[in-house]
Amino acid sequence: MFPVRFTCVAAAVAAVLMGAVPASAQTQAAQNSARPVVAQAYQLSPEGALRRDLAHGLYQVRYSPFNQSLYVASTEAQPGVRGGVIYQLDPETLATKGLIHTDEKNFGLALNPAGDTLFVTNSLASAVSKIDLKEGKVLARLKFTEKSTDGSNYGPRTVVHDAGSNLLYVGGVGDPGMIWAIDADTMAVRATIGNAGKWVTGLLLDPAQHRLYSANGDGEVLVIDTRTHTIEQRWKPAGDAKALLVNLALDDKTQRLYVTDHSQQKTTFVLDARDGSVITRLPVGDSMDILLNPTRNQLYIGHRDQGTVSILDATDYRVLQTHHLPPNPNSLALDADGSHLYVTVKTPFTPDRFASGQGSVARIQLP
Repeated sequence: MFPVRFTCVAAAVAAVLMGAVPASAQTQAAQNSARPVVAQAYQLSPEGALRRDLAHGLYQVRYSPFNQSLYVASTEAQPGVRGGVIYQLDPETLATKGLIHTDEKNFGLALNPAGDTLFVTNSLASAVSKIDLKEGKVLARLKFTEKSTDGSNYGPRTVVHDAGSNLLYVGGVGDPGMIWAIDADTMAVRATIGNAGKWVTGLLLDPAQHRLYSANGDGEVLVIDTRTHTIEQRWKPAGDAKALLVNLALDDKTQRLYVTDHSQQKTTFVLDARDGSVITRLPVGDSMDILLNPTRNQLYIGHRDQGTVSILDATDYRVLQTHHLPPNPNSLALDADGSHLYVTVKTPFTPDRFASGQGSVARIQLP
């Protein structure tokens, strides 16, 4: 995974699942962390997307309305480099506007509604951090102490913020998986949700229905009541077939719930969110990240193995565009008005689990 031979199996799996992967308080310039080389290579994809090489080991990307910036999580997965970086990019040019050096490696991202606070999962360290984007510094970090049944630490993967309750939900990769509900102000755990299936991968909030959806490696979608933090239903869209569900999206107008499978069923399931019944499977192949854009009535799906991102009509699922962004599209994000899609692109791992090259960020003008 990294040069240190981690015994934390669950954390390693979490960092693999972040790209389909899961390491002391962070400081703005962490000691013993090599300064990253900020790549500046720009190019256009065959379909005209602006693309820029950025860093080794890119994971999630988010757009902040606070300062009209993109934030990209990086593990700086190179030999001899400790810690990671949060990159601040211009959303138009993808030029670097700022760097936040961290003493842990960064994977999942979530923002508060104002966009001035960033929450980051540190999967290899079994932790989640809170970063003040106004000052560019870490305010707090919560270290999870629970152990999986094999004795390993949990690997936090996805983090989401519930604006109504001001709670963070963090999914832990382990067997069985776990979900933490955390006060976003104090970073104290308010509730834990256990028995969440093998490897909690994706999380998605539906505030109107007081629901949290969770995907896992047992092929389940869990329906969790956010008022009681209890699992109300468990759906298996693939039935008895083996499935590893990864990420989720919801169309709250039609109550269609989308869930991706990257490695087993290699499809996107469309479910009726009212009862979990399968409406259809989208014949798009391996599916990693997924986003719904209600403004344009479009669905975006990243295909890590195919090296592409699909843009679909969200009503009839026609493929409107296919963007070629090899080798491995990973994370998707939209800007404030839903006119541009941002994609992080990873490179394959070396035998020693470093990134084999610079990862990149792409900006797609949406049709």
